Amino acid sequence: MEEIKYSVGLDIGTTKIVAIIGKENEYGKIEILGIGRSKSLGVHRGVVNNITQTISSIQQAVEEAELNSGLRIGSVVVGIAGQHIRSLQHSDYITRADSEEVINEDDLDRLCNQVYKLVMLPGEEIIHVLPQEYKVDGQAEIKEPIGMYGGRLEANFHVVVGQVSSIKNVGRCIKSAGLDLGNITLEPLASSDAVLSQEEKEAGVALIDIGGGTTDLAIFKDGIIRHTAVIPFGGGVITEDIKEGCSIIEKQAELLKIKFGSAWPGENKDNEIVSIPGLRGREPKEITLKNLSKIIHARVVEIIEQVYVEIKNYGHEEQKKKLIAGIVLTGGGSQLNHLKQLVEYITGMDTRIGYPNEHLAGDTDEAVASPLYATAVGLLMNAVKNQSKEMVAQEEEQQEEMAFAEHEENKMNANTQKGERKSVFDKWSEKLKDFLDNAE
Repeated sequence: MEEIKYSVGLDIGTTKIVAIIGKENEYGKIEILGIGRSKSLGVHRGVVNNITQTISSIQQAVEEAELNSGLRIGSVVVGIAGQHIRSLQHSDYITRADSEEVINEDDLDRLCNQVYKLVMLPGEEIIHVLPQEYKVDGQAEIKEPIGMYGGRLEANFHVVVGQVSSIKNVGRCIKSAGLDLGNITLEPLASSDAVLSQEEKEAGVALIDIGGGTTDLAIFKDGIIRHTAVIPFGGGVITEDIKEGCSIIEKQAELLKIKFGSAWPGENKDNEIVSIPGLRGREPKEITLKNLSKIIHARVVEIIEQVYVEIKNYGHEEQKKKLIAGIVLTGGGSQLNHLKQLVEYITGMDTRIGYPNEHLAGDTDEAVASPLYATAVGLLMNAVKNQSKEMVAQEEEQQEEMAFAEHEENKMNANTQKGERKSVFDKWSEKLKDFLDNAE
């Protein structure tokens, strides 16, 4: 029986933890083999603040995914977010020893590794070094320098930085849950892999991933990542506002938000009322939907305005940096009614809701192709990509080993043949010697 090559993405969110197992099918699409989700305990605004609870939530999600798929989970690709994430622009260069040779992959790796050695603030670590444009001997705006001649290779980088302690805590939770950490990826990058098309990345697009604890932003232009930011507010803050504004418990506030919530107060009439059961023997509470949407509206406007400030910081208002494809909303928070219209109203940019179904196989369960799982699907795609890279590297290694073994074998055979020839001659000369001896 052929062994299934599968990969695993693990999304450790503030409200939920999702483990998703999948593999690439023959059409290059991702086939989901199993999915497990659990309530996330121990994560606050994208940062682990209770190791024990996070470990048990991870184990729960992993066990469910293993049950669904009948497969064992070993190594996982994990997403990282949280308010400690920041990004910066950096330029660097290397001088090549031989400008008569063409630029290859090793030169690019050397340049990237040089950026990883940058001195950060105490307690910070570089998570990603993402090359933007290259320059070869002063010639600018080169996207792919491999195969070109040049002595000086230069590049602009988008560098993503996070807190060492937060990254280590995530790693510790993974190890303690009995898993291997394959790779750590910035969550907005994973979401963008899952929901954005190449055309949108070329035209210029801002991806807004509204999660439970954080709102992640990734901006692309000319097919290159230009800006990333993590805003420490998400759907959880909206629930908190409803809870306090209506004096109800969190569970009821969450249900109210999902079932009746709207980001646009004008949609509800004054006489639309929801009755909420009172706590143990108390009278039920009556809440008008207009009030509910006013509470939601106030907080959503605040989140969107903060994101819009980041989009302006990138320089969207300059003609050259204009984001033609507008905004794509994803994550659980993007399912709020009339959010798309509100975002368009505040920013004046075209907006759509992003579903991670473009890269999934045709028979995928509809529930998985929901904005809720955009990050998890993106992490799984990252894991699949890493695995195919490893397989290619292994194959190349095996071919080299085989070629070396073949070369050694040929040498041995040549020696053996020499030995055989020699031994035939020896035998013949011995026979001749015997014959002469006997003749005497």
